[in-house]
Amino acid sequence: MRTLTDLAERARRTLDPVHWDYFAGGAGEERTLLANTASFERRRIVPRVLRSTGSRDLRTALPGALSATPVLIAPTAFHRLAHPDGESGTARAAAGTGTVLTVSMAATEPVERIAEAGGPLWFQFYPQPDRAFTAHVVRRAEKAGCRALVLTADSPVLGRRERDQRNRFHDLPAGLACENMRDETGRVQPIAMDGTLGWEIVTWLRGVTGLPILVKGVLHPADATAAVEAGVDGLIVSNHGGRQLDGAVATIDALPAVVRAVGRRVPVLLDGGVRRGADVLVALALGADAVLVGRPVLWGLAAGGAAGVRDVLDLLRADLDHVLALAGARTPADLDPSMVVSAGC
Repeated sequence: MRTLTDLAERARRTLDPVHWDYFAGGAGEERTLLANTASFERRRIVPRVLRSTGSRDLRTALPGALSATPVLIAPTAFHRLAHPDGESGTARAAAGTGTVLTVSMAATEPVERIAEAGGPLWFQFYPQPDRAFTAHVVRRAEKAGCRALVLTADSPVLGRRERDQRNRFHDLPAGLACENMRDETGRVQPIAMDGTLGWEIVTWLRGVTGLPILVKGVLHPADATAAVEAGVDGLIVSNHGGRQLDGAVATIDALPAVVRAVGRRVPVLLDGGVRRGADVLVALALGADAVLVGRPVLWGLAAGGAAGVRDVLDLLRADLDHVLALAGARTPADLDPSMVVSAGC
């Protein structure tokens, strides 16, 4: 039986080293990248017993979609760097398992083609300084059938990714482009970060689309409160996979305070560091409604195309189902914070 570690190693051997570093790397000295997984490793599950856990039900209702499991695919860029199947391959695997795929604004295939797989899609984007162009991108996603928007809020500037700097990796190879950045003339526009954004962007978006809006990149409870007051439909606790502010808090460490601030008014999801079913269980017990995984999906894609992504999703589903039963829970709703303790440093 293959594991995610096996797929990661196969992906590392398969990929161009520069592209492996792009996918695997983080910002700065990669302290936050490492902390995301290390913080899960410090948690221990306190199982319950004799609770009739037969016939587990992993289905999870989320903004705009019902997911077969509480494990979603995070937005990640440039899938065709990993495998010729690209985002369409990822989408086929997601559709085959009933998994929500969050399409990246920086996808190397257009959202319209990705949507042909037929599965539930969300669309991630960075609001661009040109609001008319942002509206164009959002309406494309909505017309293609995306069921929610994911506004990435943690990038007033891009993180300093030292692996990419050492490798001088700045541009996509010839023949690849950020296909969702094409304007109405078909020309690809560069993705720009907008450091002037405030919460009024949510109000502006409400005038552009009727889709649910989730904000990704929330770590501070005060920002969680501000997001709810701004009228968002969900939050994603995320540090951008350790690719933005190096030294930022690990997502699982930030989660409980964000959950308390939100008070169940909107769904709270977690992105970052999830590698096993036990990690999913810990996040759900601490208040997350679902989690997103990014790098493991890219490992599967690089290792085996669409079939490799399907392997990743099947492995995580089976692992979560198994640990849920062993922890004494039939559904994610049966979990609570008393079932997780810290093992210390």
